[in-house]
Amino acid sequence: MVADAQKALRTVDARRMAEAKRAAEQAAKEYGFSLEDVMTAGPKGSKSAPKYANPADPSQTWTGRGRKPNWLIEALDEGKSLEDMAL
Repeated sequence: MVADAQKALRTVDARRMAEAKRAAEQAAKEYGFSLEDVMTAGPKGSKSAPKYANPADPSQTWTGRGRKPNWLIEALDEGKSLEDMAL
């Protein structure tokens, strides 16, 4: 009985998932896109543009978001300001 109930729940979930996918495909199509276009577009986890750079090593940058990198902390401790390192 429990196995039958679990199987029925999986079937319901699979059906609802398929319905949701069809609805999403239809919504994307109304805007002239495929669902794949919509899912792969946009900055998923994309990085923001850097705002600050290490004067000693310009390849080291920071966007101004999240934890401050060690090079920035050290520069601030030495008396430099964020404006000194702004791009």
